[in-house]
Amino acid sequence: MYLMLRKFIHVGLVASAMAAFVWAQEGHPLTGSWHGDWGSSAKQRTPVVLFMKWNNTAVEGTLNPGKNGVPLKNAKLNPADWTVHFEADTKDGQHIVADGKIGDLGSYNRTITGTWTQGTAKGEFKVKRD
Repeated sequence: MYLMLRKFIHVGLVASAMAAFVWAQEGHPLTGSWHGDWGSSAKQRTPVVLFMKWNNTAVEGTLNPGKNGVPLKNAKLNPADWTVHFEADTKDGQHIVADGKIGDLGSYNRTITGTWTQGTAKGEFKVKRD
């Protein structure tokens, strides 16, 4: 009886450790959908939706997925300081350049905050991963 109880405890501990390991594996820090906004003031904000994924060699993604969606260009992550850079060209020809930093890296709902330039307009942006 004691030996059986001991085996049961060991199996339970191993299963718990494996479950914690699997739960912790959420992938690349940029992978996922991100929602937020950008603008030059607190009153002038434009909604932003990003979808990003790591393809084992580079960051790929779409800005505002849907009928107005455009692919991200030159998307990069610097893991030394967790800074992010990406560019895109809107359907009406405006070039976008965004530079930010990942915040709350240990959280699933991490953020990216930084500067956003769209055409001649400049402002700040903040997006949160869903």
